[in-house]
Amino acid sequence: MSSSAKTEPSEVLVVVNDEGSGLRRFEPWLNEFGTRVTTVSGEQIPGAADDFDGVILLGGGFMPDDYERAPWLPTERALATSALKTNTPLLGICLGAQLLAQIAGGVVKASYGAPERGSTMIRLLPEAADDPVFAGLPETIPMIQHHRDRITELPPTAVHLASSDECPIQAFRVGPTAWGVQFHPEQLADRLRTWDPDALAREGFDHEQLIETAASNEPAAEKAARQLLSAWVATL
Repeated sequence: MSSSAKTEPSEVLVVVNDEGSGLRRFEPWLNEFGTRVTTVSGEQIPGAADDFDGVILLGGGFMPDDYERAPWLPTERALATSALKTNTPLLGICLGAQLLAQIAGGVVKASYGAPERGSTMIRLLPEAADDPVFAGLPETIPMIQHHRDRITELPPTAVHLASSDECPIQAFRVGPTAWGVQFHPEQLADRLRTWDPDALAREGFDHEQLIETAASNEPAAEKAARQLLSAWVATL
């Protein structure tokens, strides 16, 4: 949608890839920032971004090309490709970031390296200082992580923006208006209480410790997440 023709609030399309996913704290903030949100999933996903001012791709527990488990992914990939071609601002979160990286020429690997669960520290790289979305954030920010699959190679033209100890590629930009984040800025610390303690234990994590750490980090995480989303909305 052409920004020069806008007289109404910005229209943001949100793609839900997993029934347990959602905008969480992003939803009231998007309303506060003056945007209108359309949420879609499955067959509702459009193959182009033409009717929207921005696109948010949420997470999901599968690879970005797992068409058998998620048959809507080819359409979602077409949507992301359209956003790239038209410079429609896009924010990919976890699976959404992996999909963005893959369609732009990066590499995503399943069950690669150590999993990241709970609140971890994200370190901004020098390139973030001039980025429209990441500029002004603290050098380190705590964010919720919940993944085993990861991006192992960025697209050739991508700008690497953030890293963590276990997963080097935590945030990046493709072109002028598309961002991917491996972490979950939309997620609240309380969400960890719904996670499976036994599954976490099998990976070597203590559920109660994850809950405690996330709760301690929540004020800083909320502040950084709000600033990140506000800066992204400003690009619409």
